[in-house]
Amino acid sequence: MTLSEFDSFRPSEPARRRREGGKRGSGRRRDSGDGSREMPMVPEPEFTSYYGRPVVKPAPWGDDVAIYLFLGGVAAGSAFLGLGGQLTGRPVLRRNARLGALAAVGAGAVFLVKDLGRPERFLHMLRTFKVTSPMSVGSWILSAFSAGAGVSAVAEIDRMSGNRLPLGPLRKVLKAVEGPAGIEAAVFAGPLAAYTAVLLGDTATPTWNAAHEELPFVFVSSACLASAGLAMVTTPVSETGPARNLAVLGVLGDVAAMKVMEHRMDPVAAEPLHQGKAGTMLKWSERLAVAGGLGALLGGRNRMVAAASGLALLTASALTRFGVFEAGLASARDPRYTIEPQKNRLAARRAAGVTGDSITTGS
Repeated sequence: MTLSEFDSFRPSEPARRRREGGKRGSGRRRDSGDGSREMPMVPEPEFTSYYGRPVVKPAPWGDDVAIYLFLGGVAAGSAFLGLGGQLTGRPVLRRNARLGALAAVGAGAVFLVKDLGRPERFLHMLRTFKVTSPMSVGSWILSAFSAGAGVSAVAEIDRMSGNRLPLGPLRKVLKAVEGPAGIEAAVFAGPLAAYTAVLLGDTATPTWNAAHEELPFVFVSSACLASAGLAMVTTPVSETGPARNLAVLGVLGDVAAMKVMEHRMDPVAAEPLHQGKAGTMLKWSERLAVAGGLGALLGGRNRMVAAASGLALLTASALTRFGVFEAGLASARDPRYTIEPQKNRLAARRAAGVTGDSITTGS
């Protein structure tokens, strides 16, 4: 007899019943039919995967990718706030937002390269531009955003040092392109905040794929929370008016987008968003977002209240990204979240009368 590593997953065979008199039964089912119609020979099958193994391969991503998702949102929202400070004459808000954008995108790039394993792998993705690939498009968005954010932040650093950076004749060029660079970074801020959601939704991971329509709105709103929170922590309240407004809009968008997303998803595919580690993180994310938004709206002119509200918003944004990320990984590990939504979609198509395509069969 041969042994396999999968033998431990094989369910035990049910014990056979004995007939009266000690003889074993033939194993045939006895249905209490009345003889007027044909009784089914076998029960309705319940699909399970091979030895209970996952149907789709979980994404080979760890916490490095989840951190990158969060830092990308911080960078995107901060560049947008930096443009707000630039256009409304708030130099401290502009400076802090620009520096925050550069720090966040720089740290995010480190975690991204760490997940890739070798830095040249990111450069390889820039050899082509493939519109149908969220990863290819995202690589170019990240590069374009980083260029604008880097130039505008270097201008702020030079100004803080009293024009002591060894720039030479490049200083005049830097001052000339500082404003356009800040605008360019803000233009790419929205795509940077949203493309990671498109990347997740484009995978076969059940929960991410089921949420692909609303997930970009969730991530953009989360980016607003993070950047507004960072600005409220680092900037005097006299210049945080745009950040407070962005915080309130971000809270409304985040809560509404999450509710709409969960409502439109298949109920089975949405379960990982409410269970386990992911469910706990997303519950606390909503609570902290509402608390931070109320603090920004009602007490944002008080320095202590503003700082506490900013920390709550930053934490809420991080929990949203990590919660969605963990929910997707959990859904890929359990074959139920792949099979049952497929069966539900098949039943819905048949109920709608669609039976002649490659998905349904006219039975």
